[in-house]
Amino acid sequence: MKATITVLVAATALALCPPGTASAAGGPRLSVPGQGRGTCVDAPLKITFPGAAPGLGSSGAIEIRRADGSLADRIEAAVARADRKNIGSAISDTGLPHDFSYESIMIDGDSATVHPHHQLEYGQEYYVTVDPGVFPGWDGVRDHGSWRFTTRKRPVRDDPRHLTVSASGTGDFCTVQGAVDAVPTGNRRPVTIDVKAGVYTEIVYVREDRPHVTVRGAGAGRTVIRYPNNDLRNGDKALSDGGPADVCPRRVLETSDLHNCWRASFGVDAADFRLSDLTLHNTTPDGGSQAEAFRGNNERIVLERVDLRSNQDTLRLQGKGFVTDSRISGDTDFVWGTGTVFIQDSVLESTDAGYISQSRNDATRPGAVFVRTRLTRAPGVPDGSVVLSRSAVWRFTHSQAVFIDTAMDAHIAPVGWQIDPNDCAQARSASFWEYGSTDLEGRPVDTSRRLPCSRLLTAAEAERWSDPAFVLGGWDPEPGHR
Repeated sequence: MKATITVLVAATALALCPPGTASAAGGPRLSVPGQGRGTCVDAPLKITFPGAAPGLGSSGAIEIRRADGSLADRIEAAVARADRKNIGSAISDTGLPHDFSYESIMIDGDSATVHPHHQLEYGQEYYVTVDPGVFPGWDGVRDHGSWRFTTRKRPVRDDPRHLTVSASGTGDFCTVQGAVDAVPTGNRRPVTIDVKAGVYTEIVYVREDRPHVTVRGAGAGRTVIRYPNNDLRNGDKALSDGGPADVCPRRVLETSDLHNCWRASFGVDAADFRLSDLTLHNTTPDGGSQAEAFRGNNERIVLERVDLRSNQDTLRLQGKGFVTDSRISGDTDFVWGTGTVFIQDSVLESTDAGYISQSRNDATRPGAVFVRTRLTRAPGVPDGSVVLSRSAVWRFTHSQAVFIDTAMDAHIAPVGWQIDPNDCAQARSASFWEYGSTDLEGRPVDTSRRLPCSRLLTAAEAERWSDPAFVLGGWDPEPGHR
């Protein structure tokens, strides 16, 4: 049973070679994930060059055709860095399909990965051609017999309860989004998607009508889902002149949430969603604009044993969310949103000077509560350069951030909190609370220089706010309690 369907192509004469062997002429290796029963219908295609990849050209195309010659997909080099496709059957607030900007050809080291615009068909034989201009200096693939593969004969069960994802092709799907798309719309029963160890480079989106989904990896650092999605690619900066197809569904803030729902590497608009045992990494470079690793906008969202990495706005929750035994890294508002969020037994790492959290809750619900967390910093982050939370109190008058039994390094500023304007008279409805703060060695922190309109909780208050069910309105989010 083969883990990958592989064809080795010489630079001039395109010859079929046994899988796993080397081309005598040193040509690129062409492959798709697969096994004896055929490849996944959502499989990316991969071209591995004998040296570094030659770069992406500005002309030509990669075509995927059925065995009868009919066109299944066409990926053009000229638009590959900012191509568009619908992900997760996304629809805007207006009911129109929303297309994400994405890279249909991604170059990493010696490899180029081709991400089709849509899934292929089950039980079909395909061949792939590559025009000479796609990768300058390479003649491409013109022979219809050189790069061929067959997809699996049938889809998964009509009502799947347990799906598997494997980048090597040994699961039901090769991408996380492929498995999410297999969940029935209007789903009412728990569905578990097991994602095997590997790196998955993709935007993932879960639509509102696919609730009760669990995405479970093989462990943080072993299962990695990554993508450089951001505000410049799929947010307000990219879509400020967008049409009705770009308007966010489930908007909480009518104006602020107009387009920014599309910029996360992993976005969820469904309720009763659980994510565990994996790493989400928004690979947007530092300074590359707002870029969430995870965005959740519904009720009863659980994150457990996850590693969330980005720079700005790493974790955004807009409904009720619970995070436990996890790690969150970032520099600017890297835990934020309008939701009620309970985070416990986790590490929050500041990667630069900035702000840990920004809560935009209103008077109808609590904001962000952190219990038994450790606030650490990356090397080079200065002392006193990070605040626990900030808020524009002129706009978000009931902002709440609560830190209970927190161990923090010296990068946390003595003032603790930041408000705009810097006038406590305008923050009478805000709640900036703290209890039991220590340094990383367990010694009590001097809180005498904290913002005057913040306060220390009593022991009784801290006990009450340490209960997730109290904060989350009676919902018990602990594992095993859906």
